[in-house]
Amino acid sequence: MQQRSGSLVEWLVPLAFIVCAGWLAWHLPAFILDFLPPQDPSQFDKLSALFKRNDVTPDMPGLFGGFADIFDWLALLLLPVTLVAGVLTVRRAPMEFEAWGPLDRLSVFIGRVTMMLIVVLCCVMLYEVFVRYVLNAATLWANELSLWLAGFVFLCAGLYAMQQRSHIRIFLLYDMLPRSLQRVCDTISTVLIVTFAFFLVYGGYGEALDKLYRWETFGTAFDPPIPATIKPMVLVVVVLVAVQAIINLVSDWNAEAVIHTAADDIDAEELEALKRQVGNN
Repeated sequence: MQQRSGSLVEWLVPLAFIVCAGWLAWHLPAFILDFLPPQDPSQFDKLSALFKRNDVTPDMPGLFGGFADIFDWLALLLLPVTLVAGVLTVRRAPMEFEAWGPLDRLSVFIGRVTMMLIVVLCCVMLYEVFVRYVLNAATLWANELSLWLAGFVFLCAGLYAMQQRSHIRIFLLYDMLPRSLQRVCDTISTVLIVTFAFFLVYGGYGEALDKLYRWETFGTAFDPPIPATIKPMVLVVVVLVAVQAIINLVSDWNAEAVIHTAADDIDAEELEALKRQVGNN
């Protein structure tokens, strides 16, 4: 019973994190208008048109007298709470990599969030199929929302893959080298990852900040803020991937050499469970 309760919490917390993050992603212009309002009146009018809650001027203070309401502030408060709770409650599955430092736990929690996003994405697509082909009443938002969710899934899955050491690597020559030269190869690859992340952030943060500040949308009937959110998220995830690569290098520095085979992709426990299931039948 206790194990089932822990497993339930482990999946409810990522779902709560997704709800808070989704709410903030949709209502972020409210905070921009309250605390960093555009000086261009036309740009201010464009953002304020998204939040017709009250008559607010650029010089009006924030908090509950501004665009952001109590639900926006509640989501902003709960987001770090659910993040910390998720990092503290996440558990390593038997088939996952054994490294379990603080950043490893964060990456695995982001992996759990990614898994829940895939569930949400599938639900959106199934709903669209149902209403389109059964009720003959297609939505105006399902396609863009699916693209939006898929973008976050793609980015977050990259961080999880880096923590799990499951990104695509070619071991043909690597396994032939002594452990000392393998460390040199690991160091070179980590330096390249960090260098790539640095130049990507250096060259893209201006555009990302501009898209976020202008709240650039997709330009459709649903008009989700895909450019305004995905572009900054790319930079955030790339930085996390670079930090995770450094953590991996330090964590694996004293590890023994491993000879990689095709059997590495086989989960022994899952294979035994399948054998038992087939035997019972």
